[in-house]
Amino acid sequence: MASPYDPSDFVDSDLEAKPALDSGSGSHSSGLAPVASRPPTQEELDAKVNATYQRLAELKRAQEALERERSALEEARRRQAEFQNGRQEMVQNLTRGIGLLTEAEFNARRDAEQMAKTLDDFRDALAKVQDINPDNWNQENYNVELTRALTTIENARMEWNSSRLKFLVLSGNEGEGGTGQGDAKKNPLAALRELHFLELGKIGLALWWPFMVALLLGMVVLGVLIARH
Repeated sequence: MASPYDPSDFVDSDLEAKPALDSGSGSHSSGLAPVASRPPTQEELDAKVNATYQRLAELKRAQEALERERSALEEARRRQAEFQNGRQEMVQNLTRGIGLLTEAEFNARRDAEQMAKTLDDFRDALAKVQDINPDNWNQENYNVELTRALTTIENARMEWNSSRLKFLVLSGNEGEGGTGQGDAKKNPLAALRELHFLELGKIGLALWWPFMVALLLGMVVLGVLIARH
């Protein structure tokens, strides 16, 4: 008769350990497996797009602010350069203008003084010429009075001719200012060419006769001194 059933018979220990091993192995594998990522939802995409638009708007506002600041700085730099250049230009122009006007004023005053003196000489010469009265001449003083009258007229003529060189308006050659002195200073030889030889001689005599008189007086004094010794 067979022996009673022994539960330990026909039991494979490897088979019994394998499920346990498989179970442990399965639990370890599930712990290392990566979790699959899900795609973004429509709401998340909309939120990111809106955030990007807001960021772009902020950057655009910052860019506009920087552009305004740059424009203001460029305008300030332009005005500063305009101020410096304008100041330097006006300092140079005004300094040069003061020098030119000072010289012109001096020349104008000198010319005015010469003109005033010439006017006085003209009035004096005119009075002397008008005072000549041939009706008062007689047979005895005719030659003396005639010589005196001719001398007066000759002196007046020399005064007139010498003044024509100073003031071309007397010759009818008026310049822009009416006196023609600017042209006379630029080309005095042109005025001399318009005069006749006799007039030039008279002008030369009028200019040199004081020296000739002084020389003559010196010779007379020297002769007197030599005669005394």
